[in-house]
Amino acid sequence: MSITDRPRTEDDAFHEECGVFGVWDHPDAAAITALGLHALQHRGQEASGIVARSPDSGFHAHKGLGLVGDIFGDAKVMAGLRGDAAVGHNRYATTGETALRNVQPLYADFAFGGLAVAHNGNLTNAGELRRTLVRRGCLFQSSTDSEVFVHLIAISLYSSVLDRLIDALKQVDGAYSLVALHDGALIGARDPLGVRPLVLGRLGESWVLASETCALDIVGADFVRDVDPGEIVIITDAGVQSVKPFGATQRRFCIFEYIYFARPDSVVEGTPVYGTRKRIGAELARESGISADVIVPVPDSGVPAAMGFAQEAGVPYELGIIRNHYVGRTFIEPTDQIRHLGVKLKHSANRAVIEGRRVVLVDDSIVRGTTSKKIVEMVRAAGAREVHMRVSSPPTTHSCFYGIDTPEREKLLASQHDVAEMARIIGADSLAFISLDGLYRALGRPGRDAANPGYCDACFTGDYAIPLTDLLGHPERKRELLALNGA
Repeated sequence: MSITDRPRTEDDAFHEECGVFGVWDHPDAAAITALGLHALQHRGQEASGIVARSPDSGFHAHKGLGLVGDIFGDAKVMAGLRGDAAVGHNRYATTGETALRNVQPLYADFAFGGLAVAHNGNLTNAGELRRTLVRRGCLFQSSTDSEVFVHLIAISLYSSVLDRLIDALKQVDGAYSLVALHDGALIGARDPLGVRPLVLGRLGESWVLASETCALDIVGADFVRDVDPGEIVIITDAGVQSVKPFGATQRRFCIFEYIYFARPDSVVEGTPVYGTRKRIGAELARESGISADVIVPVPDSGVPAAMGFAQEAGVPYELGIIRNHYVGRTFIEPTDQIRHLGVKLKHSANRAVIEGRRVVLVDDSIVRGTTSKKIVEMVRAAGAREVHMRVSSPPTTHSCFYGIDTPEREKLLASQHDVAEMARIIGADSLAFISLDGLYRALGRPGRDAANPGYCDACFTGDYAIPLTDLLGHPERKRELLALNGA
């Protein structure tokens, strides 16, 4: 499925992309993979799958819709995933419907044997490639863009699995980190710009690939290094081989991993996420501090930034909003009246620390603005004298096409209104975002270098470093493409 017809989220939040995990040469490979996926649950909650390989009995797979613990909590299921190597995937659908046929890893039998592929990211020319492949007679079994990899590998004229994979990767545009498993190796690959994360770890004599270091921690593996942008690592019984088939490119790692997506206890591209979020909050306080009595995070994603803000501002930090962690994604809201109360299912105001005070709310982003409006209203109803909103990302003015599910541009509040209008819409006494240069300063740079930003920040700037091929080729969406580029 292409970027032109993928589903866009209809609620007021960014949604995680996906999480991938792989292990080689471990007697409990599937169990290790299930633990790794559990640590990566924040990257996708719609579905999960594991494919394990046994030298004696071949490949075994199990997939399901829902959370990792629900799918792999059954001892009989885990007993059926025999083998000393495995790959796994947590899914949030950025392309394709939520259906079992789209749950990864995708598996296929080839002339060279079985191959399982799990992918985090989004291909921006998947629609064009899919149409070409269908004309050649390829039969697609899913609506996810990840299946393009499988067919490109299948029709490649190269003989080795590695050469077939390189052939496939050279034909795709987009952001990807993927893990693949066949009879002879576990393979990991990142796109040439390194938009999505992938790390290599060591567990005793075994090797591990994962989206984030928090997945290494849960299984007791040691971090070895990040897989480089454009690098393919091939793990066999002989060790780890590295291949870099692409030319040198400028890194464009997703900057939103630091702001929101990565787990706070992960280390991303050599930088601890938790400390980075605190520095972002401190920079936000320096840029837009205001007289206040209490700093309150919007949980959970706003917590580290709020701590940094409070420390820099010298204002007390309090948990003025309490989150209910037991509200499931499938909660049924049967009436409009109940639906309008939806935010209270997840958040409640802590009146004891809010009433009569000037409150600064710190959140990671504003998307549509509907949730921010409800939270401001809730804090006012709890007796706040003033409510100010501070946001630890710049205004989100553009959609992401590289693996993060975001609304269409016209539904992003910051793309349609200036900051003063946004403050009025959400009902805050004042509103401020960290500046783009301020965000880069928090990441250890003097500011954003337009010639070489070092990060993908297209959601803030519209600077799309990877071609939006499918969007360009879709006649009724060319107007959107022109708008994306500021034309």
